[in-house]
Amino acid sequence: MKKENLIRQFRMIGIAEGISFLVLLLIAMPLKYVFDFPLAVKISGWVHGALFIAFIYFAFEVMGNFKKNFFWFVKAFLAAILPFGTFLFDRYVKNDPAFS
Repeated sequence: MKKENLIRQFRMIGIAEGISFLVLLLIAMPLKYVFDFPLAVKISGWVHGALFIAFIYFAFEVMGNFKKNFFWFVKAFLAAILPFGTFLFDRYVKNDPAFS
């Protein structure tokens, strides 16, 4: 896979993962606990879980292809488990000269 495509896919997965996390926290969880609709968490949880795994996989691939250190990978992982983290990490990746 071309390096440009790898970065583009990594960034898109990161944005999708961030959106799915916010949907899970801000929409599905209230639907479950306020309106007794647990299916919302089940569906959005599966989607978020798949995107989380894809994000971590792509972070590992980017780390290897662009010779990033393990600390970079740790930052990517932390971004994935914090609300709005992937959006901030996307800005970090976008401004990194190694990815230009």
